[in-house]
Amino acid sequence: MPSDTFKLGDLTALIGDNDAKGEHRAGYNGIWSLTHKTEATNVFVPTVAGMNFEHIFDGETLDPPGKGQAIFFEPRNAKMTFKKVSDTVAELHQPPTPTFMLESTTRFTLREPDAIDFHFKFKATQHVFKRGYLGLFWASYINAPEDKSMYLRGKNLWLQHCTPAHNAMSTIVHQDDKCEMTFAKDHRDTLYKNLSPLKYALPLFYGLFKKHILILMFDRTSGLRITHSPSGGGTNTALQTTNPAWDFQYVLPKYEVNTDYELRARLIYRERCSREQVLKEYEAWRKEGK
Repeated sequence: MPSDTFKLGDLTALIGDNDAKGEHRAGYNGIWSLTHKTEATNVFVPTVAGMNFEHIFDGETLDPPGKGQAIFFEPRNAKMTFKKVSDTVAELHQPPTPTFMLESTTRFTLREPDAIDFHFKFKATQHVFKRGYLGLFWASYINAPEDKSMYLRGKNLWLQHCTPAHNAMSTIVHQDDKCEMTFAKDHRDTLYKNLSPLKYALPLFYGLFKKHILILMFDRTSGLRITHSPSGGGTNTALQTTNPAWDFQYVLPKYEVNTDYELRARLIYRERCSREQVLKEYEAWRKEGK
């Protein structure tokens, strides 16, 4: 089975690997569907996914011209397996990928009443990242929200991040981020190449969907980058609008082979709450991890 349904508290989540099943298209992994007891519409575009492991990148290695996008979208295309660990835990495993030789395990754990914990564990099995750094990218395709914006916490104020076009001022880095990724001169245009002048202070963002709020918070600022596309999830013809992508990246400036690394996050999906409550949820989760 490539997927299964998990229910706990207010949430129902369909979690799966990158195989096709029903309306779900091949090449998209993570949370295929997420609904709330007071909102039956999937917050993610139904044919694709949220928290979708999308890119592995090194600023240089790309598909040869005219040869498709198997390398650019390697986590989508490389074999991945789904495992139902328990009634509240799902696990996705991807053996070393063909080009970047990166092995990873993603664990999703539902928490009452309205949270899903994300634990991504990975290791590089070969020295193949040509510019020395290791980049990872996840995409969440949002199902035609009226407000396409991501909201982030800057220094003493809130920031609104809604880019004018795909690959335009896409990525926000932390206010203390000194990492300058380099790219080959002929590297394709991408979301992770294009930086916004905005800087975030706390590793979290939220977005609004109907009468609900989707919050995503992370366990670190080092290497964490937050990315937006107004149209990454394609178009919704019925509503005559686009599906934005609310994305994030993790960049390791240096890495060791056959060494385990990890990234943790918590997704909260609930009825709309105040910004003060968003910060309280982040502080409570941060203290849990200590």
